[in-house]
Amino acid sequence: MDRFHQLQVYVAVAEEQGFAAAARRLQLSPPAVTRAVASLEDTLGVKLLDRTTRYVRATEAGRRYLEDARQILAGLEAADEAAVGINGQPRGHLAVTAPVMFGRLFVMPGIVEYLARYPAMEVEAVFLDRSVNLLEEGLDVGVRIGELPDSSMRALRVGSVRHVLVAAPAYLERHESPRVPQDLRQHTLIASAAGGFGSGWRFCDAAGEHPLKIDARLTVTSNDAAISAALAGFGIARLLSYQVAAQAEAGSLQILMPQFEPPEYPVHILHRESRHASARVRAFIDLLAERLRGDKTLNAKEK
Repeated sequence: MDRFHQLQVYVAVAEEQGFAAAARRLQLSPPAVTRAVASLEDTLGVKLLDRTTRYVRATEAGRRYLEDARQILAGLEAADEAAVGINGQPRGHLAVTAPVMFGRLFVMPGIVEYLARYPAMEVEAVFLDRSVNLLEEGLDVGVRIGELPDSSMRALRVGSVRHVLVAAPAYLERHESPRVPQDLRQHTLIASAAGGFGSGWRFCDAAGEHPLKIDARLTVTSNDAAISAALAGFGIARLLSYQVAAQAEAGSLQILMPQFEPPEYPVHILHRESRHASARVRAFIDLLAERLRGDKTLNAKEK
């Protein structure tokens, strides 16, 4: 049995965590998928998958083999694209991830433009408010906000965002605007658990850093919900600048104490380390980078 076919089938089963789902993805029959994985395991003499009636999971050896298999298939795809030449149009599947709201506001318009430009492409958009390992989750391109501890990724900086405090004019009419971080203890606070930036609020000035443990009256799991509560005049919310840029420009939310904002967070486009990215990945990164670098919300100081 062709080894590259076996690798393709194994990667699909491991990523989909099921034989039936992998069969649908590859447009093969379930018995053909089962035979390919069994043949691969027989050839290697290693059990790659744990199978029960409820789930399919890669074994420890299977997880290591999965990383190697992905790299081999990516290398084959890159070689095919190089043989076609620079005039070849991107084609195939691209998996993209980003934080939920950032994905909706900035990445999705880029995806739509990309698909319109390259009709032979299909895109899977995975928008999650958590750090995603591109290699482990089989993703091609990601957008990450914050510093990058992951040295196995290639990164392209495309802008920056800030943590800002906001409140509606209606709330500020009823309550005196805070002047220093400690004043927030006298206010109604709205906290968002999305984004992974921690529960405490951090402030900075010329004297240094001022962490503040907050007691939020309302805690929500999405940034959209925090914005809605702030717009309703319920209290003061802390969000990333891009999330409330439209409301701040319209005046429906006001930014408070900008002199105490912590340092900006960089925004990067990431893709998996390789000697050269595939044509479909390069084309998407080029398109998205141009859009993001041209957006004043992410590059206000450069305008």
